[in-house]
Amino acid sequence: MGETTVTPPEGQQKVAPQPVASNAAGQGHLRRMRTPRRPRLWFEMLLIAVSYWTYSLIRNAVPEQKEQALSNADWIWKAEHQLGLAVEESVNHAVNSVTWLIIGMNYYYATLHFVVTLGVLVWLYRAHPGRYAATRLVLFATTAVALVGYYLYPLAPPRLMNGGDFIDTVLVHQTWGSMASGDLKNMSNQFAAMPSMHIGWSVWCGLTIFALARVPWVRVLGLLYPVATLVVIVATANHFWLDAVGGVLCLAFGFTVAWIWYGTLPYALPAVPARGRAGNLLPHKA
Repeated sequence: MGETTVTPPEGQQKVAPQPVASNAAGQGHLRRMRTPRRPRLWFEMLLIAVSYWTYSLIRNAVPEQKEQALSNADWIWKAEHQLGLAVEESVNHAVNSVTWLIIGMNYYYATLHFVVTLGVLVWLYRAHPGRYAATRLVLFATTAVALVGYYLYPLAPPRLMNGGDFIDTVLVHQTWGSMASGDLKNMSNQFAAMPSMHIGWSVWCGLTIFALARVPWVRVLGLLYPVATLVVIVATANHFWLDAVGGVLCLAFGFTVAWIWYGTLPYALPAVPARGRAGNLLPHKA
């Protein structure tokens, strides 16, 4: 018998199998992660609690390099003198002479750092859910890079300097204005002054309030809050003003991270996400 030859129908071409579009799927997943959505309350509460616990644990686990921290404090103090801006000691003594004022500042230092920051987060969650995650990312990235600063550059606060004439206002007035003074000094790393997260967080709060609040006097208060915080951290001898510069630089890093991830500044995102998690359209509110 002869061989049978099978000829494919004219014009018919073999179709090669298409590769799995894993790239497209991965990009789609990344796009969804970068798309603002309504935050979930239980997740945010858990995230903030775990994040702050982790931050405190790492910050306090950084070795207390006393000699290096005191040496760095001396260097900063000399550098500020060379710049003609070594004002901390004068401010510390002047404010300490007004008892009611310095006591108020001690409690300001101990409380508002947490109260105002949490208050702004709650306000964002309720009034600006579309901007919440991006703005929260700024705060978290700022705090994370600050931990690197604590490890690489241990720094004693002015009140602990050798031979300094600074007044530890918490000890003198027996208030609880600092976790690193009095009976609480063993619960916190005393040499984690650079950068100042009192400034990093307060500037974050101030900028957020100024950018998003609608009432003019509230926006003004937002700008005044970090200014008042700077006065407090200097007057209580907990920080040099250069620590505040470090805090602002960390905040700039935080905004950069959010801008890279979302492609814009957090405040430019819509107040309410265009879509919910299930894909249902939500009304837009500016």
